Parts: sequence; C-alpha cells; structure tokens
Amino acid sequence: MGTTEEAFSFYSSVFGTETIGEIARMGDMPSGPGAPELPEAEQKLVAHVELPILAGHVLMGTDMLESMGHELKIGNNVTICLEPDSRAETDRLYAALSDGGSESTGMQQMPWAYWGCSLDRFGVRWMFNCYEPAP
Repeated sequence: MGTTEEAFSFYSSVFGTETIGEIARMGDMPSGPGAPELPEAEQKLVAHVELPILAGHVLMGTDMLESMGHELKIGNNVTICLEPDSRAETDRLYAALSDGGSESTGMQQMPWAYWGCSLDRFGVRWMFNCYEPAP
C-alpha cells in the first residue's frame, strides 16, 4: 500500500543489487476502457519494479491501489523462501530482513536444514533454508 519503492530500496541494500531498468509508475500505464483516472498521489506509485537477489532469482513488486479497493493483508501477499549457500550468509540475511520486523522464529537447526522465518517491517514473510551442514 504505497511502500513498494521504499521496500525495494531496503531490499537493494540488503542484497547489494540494483533494480533492473527504470521503475514503472502507475501514471505511466495506459488505463483500461472506462477506467477512472487515478488520483494524483497514486499516479506516482510503483506499477512494476524488478530486483535481482540470489542465484538468478528476481523480486518483482507493485503497489496496491486504495482507489481500486485494494487492501494489503498478511495472507494476500507471499512468503519468499531463500536458500543461501552458507550459514554465515543465511544469518546475515535473516538479521537484516528481521530488523524492525516481527514474528521472527530465530534461526534453528531442523531435520531438513538450518531454518528460520521472519515477517519484515513491510509485512513480507521471509523463510530461510540453508543446507550447509552444521559445524
């Protein structure tokens, strides 16, 4: 709900990557036939942004529009599962993405992997699985 650009700026700093191309804005998108004009404040919101993260994966995001009746709720977004190559990288990413967030499990050894889950400060749920053996 209007925080996609801020969220992607944060994720860019966490992953050390830059967005792919320019951020497309809602006001740049053609409107559908008979669609109402977007309020001025919503025209500046993100229509599409892409950010490379790990192992060729790319996050894509868009703002939800209040004028279109959109409402962001946990459950209508996604959990993003990361599988870093090392425990050290897993711990770094977990700490960065958990900063200011809530509902963090902490990283722990599970039967299948070194695992943890956290809800970040933007309401995005991140899950971590690291298959590097315990030291």
